[in-house]
Amino acid sequence: MSAADLKEQGNRFFGAHKYEEAIGCYSKAILKNSSDGKFFTNRSLCKLKLRRFDAAAEDCRLALELDQNNVKAHCFLGHALLEQELYDESIASLSKAHDLAKELKLNYGDDIACTLRSAKKKRWSAMEEKRIQQEILLQSFLNRLVLDDKERQMAELKIDDEKDTKEESEDQKQQIETDYDKHIKELNELFAAVDERRKTREVPDYLCGKISFEIMKDPVITPSGITYDKKDIEEHLQRVGHFDPVTRIKLTQDQLIPNLAMKEVIATFLDENEWVEEY
Repeated sequence: MSAADLKEQGNRFFGAHKYEEAIGCYSKAILKNSSDGKFFTNRSLCKLKLRRFDAAAEDCRLALELDQNNVKAHCFLGHALLEQELYDESIASLSKAHDLAKELKLNYGDDIACTLRSAKKKRWSAMEEKRIQQEILLQSFLNRLVLDDKERQMAELKIDDEKDTKEESEDQKQQIETDYDKHIKELNELFAAVDERRKTREVPDYLCGKISFEIMKDPVITPSGITYDKKDIEEHLQRVGHFDPVTRIKLTQDQLIPNLAMKEVIATFLDENEWVEEY
C-alpha cells in the first residue's frame, strides 16, 4: 500500500474510534513518506484521543519541522501542552494557530478560539490558586507572630511577677490577652476582606471579545447578535473576509452597531475590579 492509501485507511480507523489501529497506519505511512506533515498531525490527534499528551506533542513538533505554517500542528500542540498544564507554552501555540488560520483564511470555526480561551482561563485559575495559597500561608505566619508576641510578653510578665502585686499582675495579663484578641481579630478581618474580593476575581466570558479573548474596549454588535471588540472585527473584515467569524453570515463594516449596554456593563465591572489590569 502507498503512503496515501495507508493514510486513508488510518482515517477510516479514526472515524470508527479505533485509534490504535489508526496510529499503526499513520506510522507505516510515515515510514514510506516522512515529508508529509499530515501523517504526523493525524497520528498526533489519535494520541490526543488516547491522552498520550507527550507523544502527541512530539508528533506536532515533527510536523512543524516540516512546515512552520501547519495550523493543525500548532493547534494540537497547544492542546497537548494544555493537558499537561504548561499554560504559557499552550497559549503561545494556540495563539500561533489562531493567527495563522486568520492569515491563511482557513475556517476552523470556534475550535481554536475555544481552546485558547480555555487555556487562558486555566492559566489564570492556576495563578489565582497559587496566590490564594500564598495568602493563606501569610495569614498563618502572621497569626503565629502575634501568638509568639503574646507568649513573649507573658514570659516576661512571669519574670517580673515578684515586683508587682498579684492584682497588678492579673491586670497586665488581662491586657496582654485583650491586645492579643484584638490583633487576631483585626488580622483575620483583613484577610476575610481579601477572601471576599477573591470571589470576584474572574472575568466573565461575555465581557471578552471572541477574537482577541481580551476584555472588550469598544463593543459592537452584528446583525447575528454577536458582540465583538470593534478593532478586532474590523481587522477580520479587512484581512479575512466580509462574514461574521462565528455565524459565517455575510457582514460588512457598516452593519456594525455600537453595543452601548455592553459598554456600560464593562465599565462598571472595571470600576469594581481594579485587579483586572493583571488579567
